[in-house]
Amino acid sequence: MTETKTRSPEHLLAAGAIAGLRQDLFQNVLDYRPLGPLGADGPVIRRLPEPLRKGVVWFPHAVVGLVVLIALAQGVFDANTYSPFGIATVITAFLPAGTLLMTLVRPVLAFWVSIVLTPLVAVVGSGGWPWAPTMFVCHLGVLIVVAARTRPRTAVWTWLITLATGSFLGNIGGHPSSSSTTFAMAFVSGLALLIVTLAQARRDAKREVTVQRTVTAVERDRRTLLEERTTIARELHDVVAHHMSVVAIQAEAAPYRVENPPPELEQAFVTIRENAVAALTELRRVLGVVRSEDYEAPDAPQPTLAQLDRLLDNVRETGLETEKTVTGAVRELPQGVELSAYRIVQEALSNSLRHAPGASARVEVGYVLGGLGLRIVNGPARGLVKPSPGAGHGLTGMRERVAMLNGEMTAAATDDGGYEVTVFLPVRTERDHTAEEEAA
Repeated sequence: MTETKTRSPEHLLAAGAIAGLRQDLFQNVLDYRPLGPLGADGPVIRRLPEPLRKGVVWFPHAVVGLVVLIALAQGVFDANTYSPFGIATVITAFLPAGTLLMTLVRPVLAFWVSIVLTPLVAVVGSGGWPWAPTMFVCHLGVLIVVAARTRPRTAVWTWLITLATGSFLGNIGGHPSSSSTTFAMAFVSGLALLIVTLAQARRDAKREVTVQRTVTAVERDRRTLLEERTTIARELHDVVAHHMSVVAIQAEAAPYRVENPPPELEQAFVTIRENAVAALTELRRVLGVVRSEDYEAPDAPQPTLAQLDRLLDNVRETGLETEKTVTGAVRELPQGVELSAYRIVQEALSNSLRHAPGASARVEVGYVLGGLGLRIVNGPARGLVKPSPGAGHGLTGMRERVAMLNGEMTAAATDDGGYEVTVFLPVRTERDHTAEEEAA
């Protein structure tokens, strides 16, 4: 029997810490990661004038460059206090400054180079041990830049390694200032890294919230669109199923209305009925999946433009003054067009009630040669009732209905502060059907 050894939580914690150290500071040390400019959409940068904004996005690079200049001046001064300008200046001034510049392209490598340079600069230069003034400034800058460009866990590791390096060099050097410089580096770098880590955590949290809000808005819009399509599919199912049922019944009853019908006519009506029943069955099988378990088909016929006056009366009872204008020759349209037109007017008036309380609305219905035109206009909100904020779901449903019928729709605010919805729903004529049949 093989015994399974359960590792202790302390062992797992230590293993995770070592794996994190290896991943953060040893893997991909030589990766080329240039620091890009700041985003122009930040809360401060976006309020600046355009010419100034182009320069401010490079602010981190300018700060690093300024610190490099200060370190160079300090390093040159330290080197020339006791030796001629030469190799000592390169070691005490240019190498630490170059290490700080390296953080802009290879941050992890710059940290290790800075650790290696620390005893070398302390030996060649003048000042404290193990942190000479130039190395103190440059290494502190390296820690801050590395922490800002990596994760908070990396900042903790770099601080611990810096503390261990300073303590080790201080113990073997025997310099009287070793404890003071080590404590100063530990305290100042710890405070700086804490501030950088907190700012980075706040920035990441804000970014995560923004992403979640964006995802939530997209999912909400998608869910609304699917719900609207489901509603449309249900209504079309009822409309088409009604007509197919009528076709099947009429085809079954037609032979009995003709005295002594020929066998060919009887067979034709039988075929029509069979095809209608088969189409109805297939329609219910395909579109029936969009029905929820508790959905029941309405017993009453679906509303059409003939019930538009009743809709306007109901809206007037809620306090929205409405008027209707009809132009063109009123005629019966396909039931899908009638239903969609009714729902569009209904949704537009509902939006007026929610978003423009106290306003008046006007509904214009135009019967034109190629289809049906709708225009619903409401004025600005009036009175003491505050408008209800909306997410645009009503407009999404309207556009979905219009797109289903290959129509066109525009929705925009008017000059007086109101809102206008304009829709055109094309209607195919008998001439169109005849032309298609001839082309086929």
